[in-house]
Amino acid sequence: MTALLFLTLLLPCAVPPAARRAVDRLAPVTALWLITVSVVVPAGCSLAALGALVLTGLLKLPAFAALGELVHPLRTASDLVVVPSAAVSVGALAVCAVTLGRAALREVRALRRARTAAGRRPAAGDLCVIDSPHPDAYALPGRPHRIVVTTAMLRSLDAAEREVLFAHERAHNRGRHHYFLVAAELAAHCHPALRPVRATVRLAAERAADEAAAAAVGDRRLTARAIARAALAGQRTRSRRPGCAAAAASGPVPQRVRALLAAPHAPRRPARWIAAALLACTAVSCTASATGVIDFHHRVEVAQGEASR
Repeated sequence: MTALLFLTLLLPCAVPPAARRAVDRLAPVTALWLITVSVVVPAGCSLAALGALVLTGLLKLPAFAALGELVHPLRTASDLVVVPSAAVSVGALAVCAVTLGRAALREVRALRRARTAAGRRPAAGDLCVIDSPHPDAYALPGRPHRIVVTTAMLRSLDAAEREVLFAHERAHNRGRHHYFLVAAELAAHCHPALRPVRATVRLAAERAADEAAAAAVGDRRLTARAIARAALAGQRTRSRRPGCAAAAASGPVPQRVRALLAAPHAPRRPARWIAAALLACTAVSCTASATGVIDFHHRVEVAQGEASR
């Protein structure tokens, strides 16, 4: 049981390198879904494993075994392994809870400020223009969805480039990309190895919106130019946009521009292997976590004397 729980905690370490390759070689929308699932599932399994380790350590102590109505303390591997693991797991869960709570509170406040600022301006459909000397534009989630753009950003682009910008941000709202960004953020607070994947998920979301904008305007070079100019205009802007608000000028823009200027290609065989590796990691994480938790439950039943009845 303990070995399976440890395996569950180690598997997320394999996700970041595979995710980086997936976003380069898979279709953007496919990569976005695959990477997000490959992050969220191992994160949840890691929490389950930590919880099982904590309970295992507690139920090995006579006092907690009595509270759990166990006939005898839980019988597992050596106390030299289980008890320290339980202590570390308690600390890890506490850190997860604190950082996750702070991040959620910060994000809710930022989203509320952005929605309030957008609500004060008249909107033309889903477009909300804010008078500001700082170039910025982003897709604001909520009901209704908004495209927020500053006057400085509008002045930085010509008419055709503005259409690309609007198409890009609308693609974010239409694709509900804020859910993917929130999921990656939550997963990052559940396991430290998953923190680098936040940037990968954001890149996949931006690439998906780039391709949607290019299809909408029918010109990949124009789309690349608009993205590059928007990024250059906003590079010195210290935006206060919410973390879940996707923006055309965010992420590794040179990489996105190169992808737009290159002809789209069909997925190659290595891409399929990368997708298979991510899915396999997710499946093994699920299986190891579920098996470890089921085995823990069985040991508790044995310790309660139910198995002998």
